[in-house]
Amino acid sequence: MGTSRRRGQGELEAQVLAALRAASGPVTAGMVRELLGGDLAHTTVITILTRLHAKGAVSRKRAGRSFEWTAVADEAGLAALRMRRVLDGESDREAVLTRFVTGLSSEEEQLMRELLAQAEEERED
Repeated sequence: MGTSRRRGQGELEAQVLAALRAASGPVTAGMVRELLGGDLAHTTVITILTRLHAKGAVSRKRAGRSFEWTAVADEAGLAALRMRRVLDGESDREAVLTRFVTGLSSEEEQLMRELLAQAEEERED
């Protein structure tokens, strides 16, 4: 009797996104399922693709009666989308950002300062 490990939603999303990014072009849900080894139910793949679409991480184009899917975000982009959703769901954004920033290491804090300065320069251009 084998024990199968249950994957979390975030892990499945990352695997589906990686499969889309590895594909040479837009792919159907069935093709994504095959790229992932065929272990997932077709409906599970559709659910994950639909969730990624709602998050803005993938795009889809009608292809007959189904869709062809394309990644528009990488794993870092997907993590950023998740962070944005969490922040958008909080009533006290300042408190959340304050706690986040105070938890950064000195290296992360320096990187954040550099990224903010870069973003400011890009806005001015």
